[in-house]
Amino acid sequence: MGQLPTPRVTPARPFLHSGVDYAGPFQLLPKHLDIATDYTTEGFLAAYKRFAGRRGIAKCVYSDCGSNFVGADRELRSLFSNASKEWKVVAQSLSNDGTDWKFNPPSAPHFGGKWEANIRSVKTHFKKMIGSSTLTYEEFSTLLIQIEAILNSRPLCSLHDDPDNFEALTPAHFLVGGALAIIPEPSLLDLKTPRLSRWQHIQQMVNQF
Repeated sequence: MGQLPTPRVTPARPFLHSGVDYAGPFQLLPKHLDIATDYTTEGFLAAYKRFAGRRGIAKCVYSDCGSNFVGADRELRSLFSNASKEWKVVAQSLSNDGTDWKFNPPSAPHFGGKWEANIRSVKTHFKKMIGSSTLTYEEFSTLLIQIEAILNSRPLCSLHDDPDNFEALTPAHFLVGGALAIIPEPSLLDLKTPRLSRWQHIQQMVNQF
């Protein structure tokens, strides 16, 4: 294994160096029309602004090259191609805030390290879990944020040498000082989907994840 890049071994606040990837597309019911969700330059910049509003402005943003960013989607390949005018608009907008956009080499997802592996596992499980369901934007967002809490509470290593103490260091410790906990609810895994309300169906998906 080669030397780790400087951003991975230099202490800094969470999300100062961030990786980006798309995990869709997913169909949503036409609701909450105040938010646009698409593959345009403006759509991405809006998503980035929401991210920066929650997590702070990134110093560097990393992504795959356009040719293998999401596969066959022409619009997305065009947006994230290093030579495209759309990418130049995005890069210029980010650079105004001091953010540098960097591409991984072609066909080299391992350059993304753990964040690429995490995104891949989330994509796989998320698509199986959603299946043919069509959610509203609110339902989709609620589901996604609960999954985010699950991922940010995964154990990284033990916090103590005591074998009877099971407290573990999690990604959430770097965000809020401790593991995140979603509101506890009864398991719905054994119930058939037709018997569930819309929100129970969302909770069942969280249980499945």
